[in-house]
Amino acid sequence: MDFFSVYNFFKGFRFESPWFLLLLIPLIMLFVLALVRKQPSLSVPWIKPFILSKNRKSFRKNNIATILYFLAALLMIISLARPQKGLERLKQRAKGIDIMLALDLSGSMKAIDIPNNLTKPQIVNKINNGSLKSRISYAKDEIRMFIKKRPNDRIGLVVFAPLPYVACPPTLDHSWLLLHLNKVDAGIIGDSTNIAAPITSAVNRLKNTESKRKVLVLFTDGSNNVEDRINPLQAAKLAKMYNVIIYTVGIGSPNAYVLQNSVFGAQFIPVAGQFDDKLLKKIAKITKGKYYSVKDGKGLQKVLDKIDKLEKTTVETPIFTDYKELGPQILIAALIFFIMGVAADKILFVKIP
Repeated sequence: MDFFSVYNFFKGFRFESPWFLLLLIPLIMLFVLALVRKQPSLSVPWIKPFILSKNRKSFRKNNIATILYFLAALLMIISLARPQKGLERLKQRAKGIDIMLALDLSGSMKAIDIPNNLTKPQIVNKINNGSLKSRISYAKDEIRMFIKKRPNDRIGLVVFAPLPYVACPPTLDHSWLLLHLNKVDAGIIGDSTNIAAPITSAVNRLKNTESKRKVLVLFTDGSNNVEDRINPLQAAKLAKMYNVIIYTVGIGSPNAYVLQNSVFGAQFIPVAGQFDDKLLKKIAKITKGKYYSVKDGKGLQKVLDKIDKLEKTTVETPIFTDYKELGPQILIAALIFFIMGVAADKILFVKIP
């Protein structure tokens, strides 16, 4: 056993009741006295013939029993002092962030942003093999990945078109959140876009939470075309009042189409309009957030990776020590030494007056 092995064994070692160790002083004194005192009798092995008793010096009381009794008493005193071995452990405690995701479900989110260099057969082939998807499909895929990366954060989902709907309030039950995310689709609640409504709805969910960091990530592919009681910039100021940071993500490119099947085959219907980047920039700036523009799934993935890195969850790892009791094992060893002492004293050697 090397030095480091010995050091690691005694590291964190302690006695819970060290005052019992004072009993070692009289024990040692008694042990020394027992070794030096004059022997009153002779001891001979019981298996030896008694005729060997002529050599009296060879039958002086053997000190083995005394040593064994001493070791038994020594271990009993040590066990009374409750020796303990410290086991260090790390305990992680996460301080999560409360996040609301606002996803645009207007009809235009069904659009597919198509690269300029693709022919129609290539486009159809990519759509069929899943390498080219609609905006809503890309958004849902990347949002799923974003949620899975943040297990310690309470995350909620609000979907919107003309009106907002809270699909899931902020929760740590991310499987429940993903279940609701899977159910939503573009066009199910209308075709127009109300930017202010999801902001106020998300702020209402976040304003009373205990988390020090509150974040809203808003995904949209359209401009605000619904008149509400407050406009998007007023909603952003409301978010600022409650310390909610807004990241705005504009989705889409000018070369966007909706695929429709007809008797003449697949028809690509152009999608008019695009998101209002100036408005989205202002909303993010008011709340000290950031604005991002993406044209496809890869761009959306990069944006969510950036937001994930910006909004880091604080994880504390306090060290605590859990102590293991060594007394019971030592007490068993003391009992073994005591039995060995009795065997040496009463069985192996017979006292002759």
